[in-house]
Amino acid sequence: MLCEVARAAGHELLTPTHAECDLEHPAAVGDLVLRGGAELVVNCAAISRVEECEHDALRAHLVNAMSPAAMALACRHTGARFIHLSTDYVLDGRRPGLKPADARCRPVNTYGSSKAEAEFQVRESNSEALILRVSWVCGNPSKPSFVENAVAQALRGEKIIAAEDQDSMPTHVRDIVRVILSPQLVDASGVLQVTSSGEPMSRYDGVRIALERAHAMGALPQLPSVEARKVCNMSRFCAPRPAHTAMDNCRLLALGISMPSAHESVCHAADDYLRYVSA
Repeated sequence: MLCEVARAAGHELLTPTHAECDLEHPAAVGDLVLRGGAELVVNCAAISRVEECEHDALRAHLVNAMSPAAMALACRHTGARFIHLSTDYVLDGRRPGLKPADARCRPVNTYGSSKAEAEFQVRESNSEALILRVSWVCGNPSKPSFVENAVAQALRGEKIIAAEDQDSMPTHVRDIVRVILSPQLVDASGVLQVTSSGEPMSRYDGVRIALERAHAMGALPQLPSVEARKVCNMSRFCAPRPAHTAMDNCRLLALGISMPSAHESVCHAADDYLRYVSA
């Protein structure tokens, strides 16, 4: 979506393929940035599947931490701006409530550790770099989140299970792209938390909202039931998950960038998915 919106806005893009930009080789990635001539480098790439990171911690470290550091260092040499996308999983999630950007990073799994290391390495390599922490990204039907997966399961008549003891701020990818391309970020650096506004919600709450939206739009003749379950009792998860990772977006709002509520973000994601499957 970032490429589509950036092109529509008239930006010239360089979008190297995996073969051209192998993130398992940080030195080569840095060389690519040095030769690219870009004025802005945005790193959206990562191994984001938590279990995949647990199974291959070295690969997760190379892709999620060392390659972003190489990009940041290359941008320092070329003078290009560097924006790196991070995650709420850098937080330990022990306490409920909205976390400030300076909250201590104490990740509970390999994915979070690799992303926390990336934040540190990027800041060390380039003090002008901007790190955008995002959470529970939804709204991309081609890479479904828990929101789209729940609607898909409901459309197929399958049983739906959602975690009741993990909460954060579902954020629509369209709003993240809007922030990345916003002129208000031209002079911003450090950590900026790009999340929806309002109150945190559990995955169970988010699934219920998405299904209610699909029902209201006529896609589901009946509102299906959802089984609430604790993360530790969900067999598909072999790695721990942080429980409470909702982040405040105060700095974002102070820059004059508004964000919809988490409830609105889930509804918009459900709408987008329904349009996608009906096209």
